[in-house]
Amino acid sequence: MNTIGFKTLLSKETRRFLKVPGQTVAQPVITTALYFLVFGFALGGRVKELDGISYVRFIVPGLVMLSLIQNSFLNTASSMFIAKMQGTIVDLLVAPLSPGELLTAFTLAAVIRGFLVGSIVWMVAAIFTGFSIAHPLWTLLFALMVSIEFALFGLVVAIWSDKFEQLNLIPTFVITPLTFLGGVFYSAHMLPEPWATITKANPVLYMVEGLRYGILGQAHSSPWVGLILTGVLTAVSGVAVWVMLARGYKLRG
Repeated sequence: MNTIGFKTLLSKETRRFLKVPGQTVAQPVITTALYFLVFGFALGGRVKELDGISYVRFIVPGLVMLSLIQNSFLNTASSMFIAKMQGTIVDLLVAPLSPGELLTAFTLAAVIRGFLVGSIVWMVAAIFTGFSIAHPLWTLLFALMVSIEFALFGLVVAIWSDKFEQLNLIPTFVITPLTFLGGVFYSAHMLPEPWATITKANPVLYMVEGLRYGILGQAHSSPWVGLILTGVLTAVSGVAVWVMLARGYKLRG
């Protein structure tokens, strides 16, 4: 393993988003905090409880998951796409770094950003709802798995995209709808048929439910389903990124 090269790339990717904290950290925290205030307190005045939990506390895991997904994806997607458009990715491909080292450095930096924003969002919400976590280890494991998956997915989308329009297509028309329809602000069992059945085909639902189990101690689906599903998606995305980097797919032209 090229330890020096790996650490250098990881440091570069981490410092890249830390140099603009207002855009990469403060902006998503403020946006998510507004969701918490609007939905948690405005709507929470009408919906007192869901599944025996106060509504304002019920939506906290979903908002944390929203932060993890968006920031992990955006970090790798933007970094890889800019490197590809500027041609600097070629320098990394010819450097003595293996495809595994490249994808690990990009992914780890994205996980750091996702955890940073997600942790701040949770702490802001916890001021109003309490700092207790039912299953801390499960929460950390699930958050880590989801961050890795969407960081890898961001690399896949960035390498595949040829234009900014293509890069923005996935988060706008795929990730955002799946996230908002994944039980962030509501419980899936509240939906009438056929929407309740259709929602069960949404993988983000099981990710949200898994994190909700970790933080609140209860969920409508088995947390193991979410963990296994996330693990499978992570493995598929990891293999796809490794193959793309190893072959220089859309990167060497």
